[in-house]
Amino acid sequence: MTSTSQAPSRRRFDELASHTGLIPYAELEQFWSSLEPVDIDFMIGEWRGGELPSGHRGEGFLGDRWFGTTFRSATDVDPAVCLDEDGNKYSNTEVMNGSATLWMEEFRGELTATMVYDAMPIHDHFKKVDDNVVVAITNGKGALDGGRYFFFYLERV
Repeated sequence: MTSTSQAPSRRRFDELASHTGLIPYAELEQFWSSLEPVDIDFMIGEWRGGELPSGHRGEGFLGDRWFGTTFRSATDVDPAVCLDEDGNKYSNTEVMNGSATLWMEEFRGELTATMVYDAMPIHDHFKKVDDNVVVAITNGKGALDGGRYFFFYLERV
């Protein structure tokens, strides 16, 4: 698909994801508000992740080895799939203190698929860019950094 035939949300995502340096926080918030919520079935599968850096203190927490997230079902989620020294994927249960589940939760007046960590007070809310990309906001106890949320994305593998 050429960039001229892509949906506006995908074009904007591509701009944000390829941005060098920090992305102005207001631009991430504006983009988030333009996206559609997703349901649990939409999230099932393997996803490669990346950050949308705005200067939030959570950026880089998972390190260079973070690959993404695997959703096998609503009750079977590997939130932190990483790569070992040889490039093999593994579920890093230590970094996030276990696994996660998927729930439909209301966030900012919209019901959307949300990854809820088993052992941490963190909820990642997802919204759809297109059939292969979602953007997430990390929410929960202690998630705000100076009133700002952490943004990241997942691309379907």
